[in-house]
Amino acid sequence: MNLASIVEQHPADSVALRHEGASTTFGELRERAGALRAGLAARGVGRGERVALLLPTGPDFVVAYLGVLGAGAVAVPLNPQSPVPELEAELSQVRPVLLLAAEGSGDPFAEEAGGEQPQPQPDAANWTPPAVATVHELEASGTTGAAGTAPAPLAEVGDDEPAVFLFTSGTAGAPKAAVLTHGNLLGNIEQVELRVGLAVTADDVGVLVVPPFHVLGLNAVLGVQLFAGGPLVLVERFEPAALLRTIKEEGVTVLAGVPQLFAALLAEPSATGDELASVRLACSGAAPLGAEVAEGFEARFGVRIMQGYGLTEAAPTVTFPDLSRPWRPESVGVPLPGVEVRVVDPDGGDVEPGDPGEILVRGPNVFAGYFENGAATAAAVDGAGWLHTGDVAVMDEEGCLTIVDRSKDLIIVSGFNVFPAEVEAVLCQHPAVADAVVVGVPDPEHGEAVKAYVVAAGAVPPEEADVVQFCSRRLARYKCPGSVSVVDELPRGLAGKLLRRAVG
Repeated sequence: MNLASIVEQHPADSVALRHEGASTTFGELRERAGALRAGLAARGVGRGERVALLLPTGPDFVVAYLGVLGAGAVAVPLNPQSPVPELEAELSQVRPVLLLAAEGSGDPFAEEAGGEQPQPQPDAANWTPPAVATVHELEASGTTGAAGTAPAPLAEVGDDEPAVFLFTSGTAGAPKAAVLTHGNLLGNIEQVELRVGLAVTADDVGVLVVPPFHVLGLNAVLGVQLFAGGPLVLVERFEPAALLRTIKEEGVTVLAGVPQLFAALLAEPSATGDELASVRLACSGAAPLGAEVAEGFEARFGVRIMQGYGLTEAAPTVTFPDLSRPWRPESVGVPLPGVEVRVVDPDGGDVEPGDPGEILVRGPNVFAGYFENGAATAAAVDGAGWLHTGDVAVMDEEGCLTIVDRSKDLIIVSGFNVFPAEVEAVLCQHPAVADAVVVGVPDPEHGEAVKAYVVAAGAVPPEEADVVQFCSRRLARYKCPGSVSVVDELPRGLAGKLLRRAVG
């Protein structure tokens, strides 16, 4: 079943999207997505070919997403704030035939006049940027072409055909493209809708604050809300006071976000406490939710935050609290219907209830692997179909999960995964840096921040501001070090491997 078909059954006059005071009905959304499908066909974009979406949160993103999926092509959502070198490194991996950019943004790969041109990433050495178009250009070509105004039909695709590529650091290694199929994404939506209390209906008003290049925003919010048929309020930029006003004015009933979103709302000095009166369900994911935030949020706004667990490779939701049981703020709940979860020891055996072990996940929501990376796929998913998450948890006798650690070196900044090796590789490109290591350090605003330790390449140590600026031209902002310390040497094991836990 084509995932884009989830909007087909809703009444044409029902509101699908709200954005900056304007509404888009499901009928209008289907018409625009159909025109975009026709525009893709006019450009010769075929089934299974990749189309990159470099778009902010707004109706154009939703139209592009549904249009690309509906055409049988593969959507590759990207961070529109990423610098060009990072985009090139990502796009060179998946080689899209077309990139859809925001109106007025121009060609993101045009050479910047007078600006420093960073060294190309290794993956981009033999890569040619794709053609660039806007959503409106593609729609226009779809309605004025030889095929007339009739919308192109939805492509018939199998559940195992790829729908989306999302970049993730995965369970190990540098960022890579996770392949999520139509069946993965739709399966997880259906699993969410089977959980009593978590299920969203057409009477619910959702709000998309987490950007849709993140799996939480893309499928757990956008996908679920489009499936349910209720209106979704699109928020392009998160600002606590403005979001509180939006929630109150729009009557939002379902609020999902990362812990830092809830912490920022809790800390907003202008809040009166009644802004969230309409919210019946608040969901936190992508990073651990502190008990002090959960308890403070309920005390101030009268809303209890439910913490779930998931990851990109599981499309994403794995567990969520059973609302029929007593609330446990430290827990991420029990597996969704249709999701199997094991907690195992290093030898792969199931641990006793209450003992820590690695989380393994199996179900129709588990991804198809990493694009053109068989070794990484085999390391992540075993022969029996179990996804090895790298996360450590304890499970009680009732199947309730509590996360206790991460066995991987990921740093989670505002809910976004940062893989240290990627940042370290950029740091080592700096002419004044001979060696580098990055670690996560506690940060009251973002949960964690990136801290870099570097070894000088010469007698003159690099300036912190210069190193940070160097990284900002090559990495997304959330990946950049917030602070840099120069050290004489870095701790390494006998095999030369960096010992991150010995730093700091």
